[in-house]
Amino acid sequence: MIVKIMKPSGSSFPGVNYNDKKVNKGTGELMLMKNFPSFINEASSQKEVRDYLKSISKNEKVKKPQFHAVISTKFQEHSKEELTKVAENFMDEMGYGNQPFILVFHKDTDNNHVHIVSSRVDKQSGKKINDSYERLKAQKALSSTMEKLYGLNISTDLDKLLNYRISSINQLETLLNRNGYKINRNTNVENFYNILKNGVVQRTLSGNQIVFDNQKNDKRAGQIKAILKKYKELYSNKVFKVEDNRRKESMLPQERKAEGENHSKAKIEFESELQKKLKDVFGIDIVFHQKEGLKPFGYTLIDHKTDRVYKGSDILKMNELFEFTTETLDKKLFEVLKDYNIRNQESKKILLEFLQKQYPGTEIKAFMLFENRGKKDLETYRKVQSEVKEFIRNYKNTNDEKNITITIGEDGNRYAVHTRFHYIGELQSLIGEKEYQKFLNPLNVSETLTDIKEEAELNKAVNEMLFEWMKNSGTANDPAENALKKRRKKRR
Repeated sequence: MIVKIMKPSGSSFPGVNYNDKKVNKGTGELMLMKNFPSFINEASSQKEVRDYLKSISKNEKVKKPQFHAVISTKFQEHSKEELTKVAENFMDEMGYGNQPFILVFHKDTDNNHVHIVSSRVDKQSGKKINDSYERLKAQKALSSTMEKLYGLNISTDLDKLLNYRISSINQLETLLNRNGYKINRNTNVENFYNILKNGVVQRTLSGNQIVFDNQKNDKRAGQIKAILKKYKELYSNKVFKVEDNRRKESMLPQERKAEGENHSKAKIEFESELQKKLKDVFGIDIVFHQKEGLKPFGYTLIDHKTDRVYKGSDILKMNELFEFTTETLDKKLFEVLKDYNIRNQESKKILLEFLQKQYPGTEIKAFMLFENRGKKDLETYRKVQSEVKEFIRNYKNTNDEKNITITIGEDGNRYAVHTRFHYIGELQSLIGEKEYQKFLNPLNVSETLTDIKEEAELNKAVNEMLFEWMKNSGTANDPAENALKKRRKKRR
């Protein structure tokens, strides 16, 4: 989960208008309005909300009173309710707990996220709320919130990582980087290191506290070597480049110029299906090392099962384990592909064909799709089920649906691909046998009803014609009427 503080804006509070438009489009949902007077509520217009925020923000020294933050989770890891709870606690940690603020959930991107809009002017004192080192403060506030709500304790996490067995400072740096930390030399004190997360110093270590383990005879190394050789035959070992341009794309032209060319270059990673499978199944994490513009020259192996870091070549030569390709994929797209629940070769073929149509200008190869047998959580599965069922019921009227596509596999079965939840599954299992048969044979049902209706209308018309003919004919009387006349004559 990450937080981003948007740049301060003017006294018109454009964030309110922006989020109101999202709600009106159906891509946003107002989750919370807090600390507003009773006459400003969910039924109020965005103008009334803005006018109230403007009325409490009258401070000549504060030209841009709007506070606007975004808290985002990876894909749908956290629900809108969970994000609302996180955001509310985050505002307390930031010192905005008593300020009026709105909280709007957005679902128009791959990642669930909430926007928070408030005023930087304290509604009680009329003074500006302290915003010194605000972005740094926001990272600390989010960390405290996650620890409070989910028990995610950075200190405990660091203690565990620092107990891994390493043989060099470079291995420690690789281990920490892989887990979202950075380690830098302390410029003020010789032989001391700072460990940071999201720009915040979490711990300072003396070089004497770092213990190196150079043990050579290791039984586990032999086990890992056997695992690598076996799984190399089961999963793709083709390695491709992943480019992360997100930071560069989010920068304004003047920011790119100020930071210089080196800072605006894409961050490069190398990935493969074998690499992911080893980590998921055995806790063996492989990290490639490369120089700019060149393919990797080596790798580090992190064994989370025994808390040890190895030089990769001590286990197995890199070129014996991996095959390097020239293919490149965008990081954002790669994260989406990796999140799909690809359970077998058939679902991989279906998804590959679908993605090649969805991203016509991008070269997506089969080895870029990683088998992922892990099921989505039950809540996500139920949402997929519900939306696919609704889509099928209105199939003729929803051909332009962006999130759901129905396709046929080589096995003849229909599959549903849900792009927002990154889910692919057999249609029959998602909607049930009865609904599935209706979907397969919609014409049979309507034709049967039409035939019955037409036959009834024909019988009715024939009976009406017969009745008219008998009524108007002088020679043809109703047989029942003739029999009645004969019975009357006998009685006489």
